[in-house]
Amino acid sequence: MSYRGEIAMETQTTEQLLHKKCLPCEGGIPAYSPAEAEEQVKDLSSWRLTYDGKRIRKDWLMKHFTAGIEFFNAVAQLAETEQHHPDLHLEGYRKVWIEIWTHAIGGLSENDFILAAKIDQLPVKLKK
Repeated sequence: MSYRGEIAMETQTTEQLLHKKCLPCEGGIPAYSPAEAEEQVKDLSSWRLTYDGKRIRKDWLMKHFTAGIEFFNAVAQLAETEQHHPDLHLEGYRKVWIEIWTHAIGGLSENDFILAAKIDQLPVKLKK
């Protein structure tokens, strides 16, 4: 457990995150500290911190180009449902990566970890 001001911040399991919904964020809340983010990201499969702990990122190597596009379409639908939108990247026709952070606070919020956990539940066609 770490503390954010006077509020204790509990690290959540993926299962706990999956049962939550992203909440609108217009700023005014503190971003996770790098230490808090490091603790939270440990429970997410293959996600890692970037930008000095202010973003999370995951990479995939898709089976082929259209598999990447199909995956991004599924992520886009999820992002619209959650009203929290990641950065989507496609390189070299099948290498994809997603980076998430809460733009309004310039760092990570609970929404980022909720979205990452839900992205991990989407079907994906990986290169074998």
